[in-house]
Amino acid sequence: MRAVVVRRPGAFELSDVPDPAPGPGQVVVEVAVCGICGTDLHIVDGEFPPAPYPIVPGHEFAGQVVEIGAGPDAAERGLEVGARVAVDPSLFCGRCGSCRAGRGNLCSNWGATGDTVDGAFARYVVVPAGNAYVLPEHVGFHAGALVEPLSCAVHGVRRLGPLLGRSVLVAGAGTMGLLLGQLVLRSGARRLVVVDRASGRLDVALSLGVTEATTSFDALSEERFDVAIDATGSPAVIELALDRLARGGTLLVFGVAPGDAAIKVSPFRLYNDELTIVGSMAVLHSYAEAMSLVAEGRIETGPLLTHCLPLESFAAALALVRAGEGVKVQVSPSPAA
Repeated sequence: MRAVVVRRPGAFELSDVPDPAPGPGQVVVEVAVCGICGTDLHIVDGEFPPAPYPIVPGHEFAGQVVEIGAGPDAAERGLEVGARVAVDPSLFCGRCGSCRAGRGNLCSNWGATGDTVDGAFARYVVVPAGNAYVLPEHVGFHAGALVEPLSCAVHGVRRLGPLLGRSVLVAGAGTMGLLLGQLVLRSGARRLVVVDRASGRLDVALSLGVTEATTSFDALSEERFDVAIDATGSPAVIELALDRLARGGTLLVFGVAPGDAAIKVSPFRLYNDELTIVGSMAVLHSYAEAMSLVAEGRIETGPLLTHCLPLESFAAALALVRAGEGVKVQVSPSPAA
């Protein structure tokens, strides 16, 4: 099969690799659509420490089950050959202290399809049957591939606690910022402001109901917010978002920064203003909820889906993401899309 292989940081190619075979409790999915995520950029650039090389990236995907391994797992999930599925890429060990405490996303042996093992920028990918969720008939593959990023956003918003009546600032109007913003609005926030340098993305944000959208933090004057969310992973932006917190405010660091990045924080201000800084790591018991939100139409996916290129154009798709073109860029490795 054809697959994108990152041989080493900064070097990837479209290669012929062996088709995967399912082991016990696994299924093979023919990938219809796989979205490009900021984490994929970090993997290509060598800025995501858990990723080994070589690796086939890609963890936001949907497709059709084409082969089922031995064991009852698939049947228990209602899976059969031909089933249309979206896949939770999470691979938790289930044995470490974090897993036993119900925090598998902090697993000591954490892994994920496309992040630590071969993923979905390929014609086929093998995944645990328990991670495959059958798509409702009315949900297409393109929307299905957005369930994974939405599940990350669901976990992130849960980390913030109640948002009813609060003012919220979101830095970044890419896929994650727009998904987080929709969840914030549906959680009862009284005011949502989005900042992004790309005016086209801000138009999408406004169409989704945000209170205000601007290309600069400076345009916010001296306004302070109860909650700030960084969806960029940029240390400079994280510092700007932190500066915009009101006393007693909370900053959610959601974007993925390089492993060696650092920010400047005033310990006195943390103490004196009783600020809270929280992180949000991937998916945790949130995939099924995200699937329901998409299936019920409570989260709009259509405005976010701006590009879909064939697998052979992966380099061009990657360039679109780096340039900030559109919102969600997806790749289609097979005719199933």
